[in-house]
Order: sequence, then C-alpha cells, then structure tokens
Amino acid sequence: MGQKVLVIGSGAREHTIAYTLLKAPTVDEVTVIPGNPGMERDGIKTSQLSVSNHAALCDYVKDNAIDWVFVGPEVPLMEGIVDDFAAAGIKAFGPNRAAAQIEGSKDFAKQIMERYGIPTAAYRTFDELAPAERYVREHGAPIVIKADGLAAGKGVTVAMDVDTAVKALEDIFVDHRFGAAGAKVVVEDFLEGQEFSLMSFVNGEDFWPMPISQDHKRAYDNDEGPNTGGMGAYSPVPQIGQDVVDTAIETIVRPMCKAMVDEGVPFTGILYAGLIATADGPKVIEFNARFGDPETEVVLPRLTSDLNAGITAILDGKTPEFTWTDKGATLGVVLASDGYPVNVVKGAHVPDIPVDEDSHVFYAGVAAGEEPGSLVANSGRVLFVQVHADDIKSAQDKVYGIIDKLDTTGMFYRHDIGAKALR
Repeated sequence: MGQKVLVIGSGAREHTIAYTLLKAPTVDEVTVIPGNPGMERDGIKTSQLSVSNHAALCDYVKDNAIDWVFVGPEVPLMEGIVDDFAAAGIKAFGPNRAAAQIEGSKDFAKQIMERYGIPTAAYRTFDELAPAERYVREHGAPIVIKADGLAAGKGVTVAMDVDTAVKALEDIFVDHRFGAAGAKVVVEDFLEGQEFSLMSFVNGEDFWPMPISQDHKRAYDNDEGPNTGGMGAYSPVPQIGQDVVDTAIETIVRPMCKAMVDEGVPFTGILYAGLIATADGPKVIEFNARFGDPETEVVLPRLTSDLNAGITAILDGKTPEFTWTDKGATLGVVLASDGYPVNVVKGAHVPDIPVDEDSHVFYAGVAAGEEPGSLVANSGRVLFVQVHADDIKSAQDKVYGIIDKLDTTGMFYRHDIGAKALR
C-alpha cells in the first residue's frame, strides 16, 4: 500500500508539489486543500476545507488516514499550522511558527545574519516614517525598501531615485498598503548582480540543496513594471558558476541552518535563499520558509528520485536521498490576469493548452467555468506553462511556441523569460 499525502495550498507551487508526489512509486493518493479545479486534471483530489481552521484539518487527516502533510504557502506556516499538527500527533513537513519568522519578519532574518556573519546588504530597520525618510535622503539612491512582514512578494521596492524610495515609505507608513506587515520597514543598500534562488530540504543542521533557478519578479518584459510574486523561471542558471553556488552553500545555507539551531528555533522544511551574485561573492536578498513560486515549477521537474520517500525519511529522522537531472533546461512562463499585481481583472476564459511528455501546465488562480470542465481566471497569477528541452534557447522557443498560439484575452505574460541566460 502506498502512502496518502495532504498538501496545504492552492497555487501552481502546490500543484507541482502534489503532481511530483503523485508520480512517486510510494504514493497512492494526494489531496490538496483547498487546491483548485485545474489540479484535478492530473488526478489530484481537492477539498474545500478552510486552511485557517487547523482543528478541522487535523480531523480531516485522521479521518482520511493521511500519512503526512506538506505545507506549501507561508501564511499557514506563520499561523502555526505545523505546531498544531505536531500537537495532534500528525507529521507535517514545514517549519514551526518560531522558525517561520525567517520569512515572517525581514528584521528577524537580518538580525540573525548580522549576528552570525552571513553575507547580506547593510540595512537599518525603522518603525516610523520621519527617521526612515531622513535616512533615505542622507543615504541616497539606489536603495531598497522592504515591508517587514508578509506581503506576497509585493512588499519590496527597488528605488533607483530618492523620490521613489520616499513614496514607498509613505505607501507603507501613511497609506498602510501592507497592513500589519508594514508596521516596521527594513531599508537596505542596493546590491548589483544577477539574482538566483537556492532552495534546500532542511532538518536542523542537515540540508540537501536543490539545483538553482532564476525568477523574474517584474510584471513586464525587460524587468519593467511593479514587483509581482514572479512571472516565470528557469533552471539551471548557466551564468551563475558552480563555484558561486558552492560558496553560497558554505557561507550562507550551512551557517544559517546552524544559526537557527543555535538560536533555539531549528528549521525543518524548505529553506529558500534568495541570493545575488555580487562582485564580492553571493549575498542574501531574502530568506523564505517554503518553496518559491514559480521556482518550484522548474526545479521539482528536475527531480529524479522519489519526493515522498525523501521527505518521509527526513520526517522519520533518517537520511534522505534526492537526485536531480543535470541534462537540459526547464523553463516556464506565468499567464496572469490583466491588471496584476495592482488591480486584477478576473474572469478570463482559460484556454486548453496542448502539452506533451516534456511539458506541463500547473494551475494557480482558476475556478470552474460555466461549461463542464472549463476554467476561468479568478486571481492574479492564473497558470504556469512549464517545458523541458535540451538548452535554455530550445526551452524558450518551445514554451513560447505553445503560449503564443493561445487565445490569452484578459491575460498577459512576459516574452523574455530566460533571456538573461542567453546574453
């Protein structure tokens, strides 16, 4: 008998996790709560329970003989869902509330990095507008303004001039654009270089790194427009050398895992290091306490081992095995609703997308349409088209060969995902 696994979340990241788990020979059934109807096309079950009702989720796990739970998004982690599962005797993969602060508070993460000498941009934290504005005017631009708490990837402004930086501070402190997430602001030095994402499976001081990837945060081509949760990604990242990755593992990931243990908040789950390759070596832009979205959609398809067996080993305190293909390139593009990320226009018809054994569609913000089996857009990011090919240029040609032929009325997408690897 294979295992039954529950995944918490509803986006393309969770679709990818569930799809990868379901392919594992040790798994019989995967349910995603709340999931989305696009996932059901892959034989994934969904249930409309509320993710914030932890007691009901615990009951669901027990009533349905679920073996363990994978927590996808950051908000349930910050709300202590793993703590509540543990209290109910349920195995869950993800950090507890205390360890999830690595993402839940930029200031918390920065303080740990400073204490343990982990390379990151110099910074100051402010809890009111006047001193923050004074600091920005004295310091000058470019400069980076970050809401301290969770803002779904949208709480960061890279300000190339002082006026933009001050406007970002006013958005947070005066207009309360990010609510409680903006009670404090971290102001950082601007770092120059190419960004990359390095995710690892972590259990205390032990960790198992994944292949790196590169996300595209800005809404429009040529990195223009507002920051989003991510508009596309690819892996590997040929312009970032293995020496840079090795340095990041030894100077950032390893010491951070140890620091969390030493601080009394040991981390179990996926530690996401958002890094930048500067002239002075790799530095941390941010840590997340979960798989990145959309990086997951291009990294997990590179896994050649059994995801369920690997995570189950970690949960049982054993040594897991994770193996990855080093052949070819995996690349994917987000289709987003018009107006995303500022004023999302929902309701676009989601076209049927032709895929083969080297491509897949991972669904995010979709709802059932009026026609049986049809889908409509009901959120900002609607879906993610992922392909695998011999190299990045071939993957780019393949994915745009699929998307450019679709009727994407009411949606938009970037046309340059992967371009930085080809310069």
